[in-house]
Amino acid sequence: MNQLTPAELQQWTREGHDFVLVDVREGWEREVFNIGGLHIPMGELPARMNEIPTGTDVVVYCAKGIRSVIAIQRLESAGRTRLYNLAGGMYAWQMAHTV
Repeated sequence: MNQLTPAELQQWTREGHDFVLVDVREGWEREVFNIGGLHIPMGELPARMNEIPTGTDVVVYCAKGIRSVIAIQRLESAGRTRLYNLAGGMYAWQMAHTV
């Protein structure tokens, strides 16, 4: 499985890399803090996979990187490719940006 660190994601953003963010956390988690992208909670993923574009890199994130791994496995089972897990999720992102 492809992993992307918060620093690498930030570099992709700076460089204008073409990608889509997908947040698989619950709504209340997203309200507290998010870095944008599509919001498709894990429980809704099977019914909403068609909302995630194909033909581009997709970075999936959650709180700590566990649900996003499961989401990526489900997407891969459906034939999706070019998927990246934000390693450590929002926890790692916030830690990297508070130093």
